[in-house]
Amino acid sequence: MLFLIMGCVPKQQPFYTMLSRFIHHILNLTYPMFRRFMPLQTFRYAACGGGNTILGIGVFYVAYNFLFKKQVVHLPFMAFEPHIAAMFLSFIVTFPLGFYLSRNVVFTGSALRGRHQLVRYFGTAAGSVALNYFNLKVMVEALHIYPTIAQIINTVVVVIFSYLMQKHFAFRHAPKPLP
Repeated sequence: MLFLIMGCVPKQQPFYTMLSRFIHHILNLTYPMFRRFMPLQTFRYAACGGGNTILGIGVFYVAYNFLFKKQVVHLPFMAFEPHIAAMFLSFIVTFPLGFYLSRNVVFTGSALRGRHQLVRYFGTAAGSVALNYFNLKVMVEALHIYPTIAQIINTVVVVIFSYLMQKHFAFRHAPKPLP
């Protein structure tokens, strides 16, 4: 009560700041087990991206099997195969979470402004979606691989592409000044 009267109440941090600090704390606790296998940034990307990827595959599976019921999705302007519609829904769910984690947990040293990061991240994500779309079409429709299995296989290719694009383009560090 005395703090309220004196106006000395500590400022409450926004939820997103507390969340990123909590995630950092958890990752810092588990990183020592992986230190000899990978650098910290790669570990953070693997952990955050892995969680986001599992969420994306879960959304894909539920959308494909239960929401779209393995049927063509008809919209007023076009129709989508159910595996493509599930891929887009998965993207809509995982895009904002992936940006948040990449910006606030994995690539925290970037000197780029938030809106520039978002535009670049969107470009990277669009490239990932295009790669995912092409690979999914080939795997499901030409190679006849079950859609969820094809999505899991495809995820490996897309994750490598995405990591390299995010590290070297979307969230790159400012160049070091010459001595």
